[in-house]
Amino acid sequence: MREADQITSNVAMNELRPAQTVMKLARMGSFHQSRLSFMRVLLRRLKQNGWQFDRPVFNIDARGIGVATYRASGPESTYTLVAFSHELDSSQRSDRVIAEAWDATFTLCDGEVDAAQIERLASHVPRQEAGRLEQSEMVLSRANKSVRLFSHVLDALTRGEQPDPEMIDSVGYLFRTTAVYGAGKFGAADRELWADRPEFAGSFQPEMLAVWLIRTFSIDLVEHLAMTAAPDQAVTLDRNLRRRFGVGNSTGLGMAPFLINHPRLIHSWIKAREVALARVRGINHASQRELLTFRSLVSRARQNALDWQVDDIRQTEKINRLRFDFDWVVEQAAMLTEHDIAPWDRLYREAEVQLSLEGQEALVSLMFEPYGELVDDLASSMCADEATPHKIDGSISVSKTLDDLAAQYNWTESIDFASEAAQARVWYVSEEKLEPRLGERFEEPLEPYEQPLSPGRDAVRMYHDLKSFSPDATIGEFLLRHPEHRHIARRLQLVSHWPYGEIRNNTIAADMVPIDLLRCKLSFFGATKFDPRSDRWLRITMYQGAPFPDELQACDPDDMAYPQLSNGTATV
Repeated sequence: MREADQITSNVAMNELRPAQTVMKLARMGSFHQSRLSFMRVLLRRLKQNGWQFDRPVFNIDARGIGVATYRASGPESTYTLVAFSHELDSSQRSDRVIAEAWDATFTLCDGEVDAAQIERLASHVPRQEAGRLEQSEMVLSRANKSVRLFSHVLDALTRGEQPDPEMIDSVGYLFRTTAVYGAGKFGAADRELWADRPEFAGSFQPEMLAVWLIRTFSIDLVEHLAMTAAPDQAVTLDRNLRRRFGVGNSTGLGMAPFLINHPRLIHSWIKAREVALARVRGINHASQRELLTFRSLVSRARQNALDWQVDDIRQTEKINRLRFDFDWVVEQAAMLTEHDIAPWDRLYREAEVQLSLEGQEALVSLMFEPYGELVDDLASSMCADEATPHKIDGSISVSKTLDDLAAQYNWTESIDFASEAAQARVWYVSEEKLEPRLGERFEEPLEPYEQPLSPGRDAVRMYHDLKSFSPDATIGEFLLRHPEHRHIARRLQLVSHWPYGEIRNNTIAADMVPIDLLRCKLSFFGATKFDPRSDRWLRITMYQGAPFPDELQACDPDDMAYPQLSNGTATV
């Protein structure tokens, strides 16, 4: 552990970056994976606690149809992924939520599974939303093949050859999930049933475990099909080459409102990241080992920025600037020495001037890397009690409420909510799929179905009505007269305690970019290769470069960060 005298008060723990700086969509949409990302947290924990993995069932035929199970066994608990592989006509293959058939469907079960449970699951899991799970099942998911890459890998292995690394890197996965449902959805186990288990401390850990095991299934499936087709000739994937495969994911607007609807949880995520940054910036001197680690990862991150190719114009501009930013970071990293005082604080302050938001936030993640002993403990704080509803404190005065509104929503002062541009969008829920959607207020008759996902506008509306009320009255008295403001009054009292829980932008503006919301959340998952397909959905890669279950104990799972791709093999 780092000695106490190596931490200086240069950046005090209460000197976190203010929410007014961090909680802007342009910055949040530039976040990168880090040591606090949920995938990395999970793999560290599984390794530290000696989890074991095996495949009890693999009943897949020569066409790739059947069932397989993957078991994860820990000190106190066991979990089993049940994977169903299907034959899917190309006309049915779709990443859209309205799809009704997939190449593969999955559920993560609590404990062992027997033949009877698999038989029951076989009648429900392939139907996804149309089926039902029981409380012994924790996660429901489905995936489609990347047909082009899957076919290429299968053909190569069948011929006894390895697939083309450049083609692997251009796609990054054999399977792409289109949904990973947990926490009680469609009958799955409620979070309260497993939230106190140490292996799942934090957020989205069962879902991350399911995705990691799905990755293994995708490799096993393509190797099995090759071996079945040519048992005397086929080969398995080279160990280093297979680490280049992650799991893809297509994510759309269904995820976007999450950051607005869960202020307590989002505050815990962002605050952990900001505390980690403050701790690192407070280091008095960096050791030679820490500097070498940082320089190595900066070089790998720069290479990954060069490998990051997308069609989206906005993201391409950000990536091009990020490559330029990394040139500066590499140059600065080379000049850091063991004798520099507060090197990380100085580097960050200079970066605020020199780098784009994309570059600044990439640097923040990189600065965590040498300091697991300072950062990793924060992962267990990245959760929140959202089961207990917040009751409005009706005794708070109107005067105090006006002060709180001014403190939390002063960013709305420059917004004219009477203009069409400021209220151009409408968040609503699709009747067909019960999924959030974003419509155009002045082009579609959607306003009667609008969801309360515009805190800024609603805060301004309440502010105007409060100004005409007696300042000595209570907010309870005010809400008796104006019950339409109850939701924003409750939210104000929440975010006054959890400032990182509120986005400081107009979420219904014409120029609001929804994928910034998606990217922020996905960065905490640990996603990479953000690939916007429009302003409303994107593709990502998960677990690329990470160890597989059979090699976890022999590898450093944190070396999955910035894996070397096109210029060398992964160093996991």
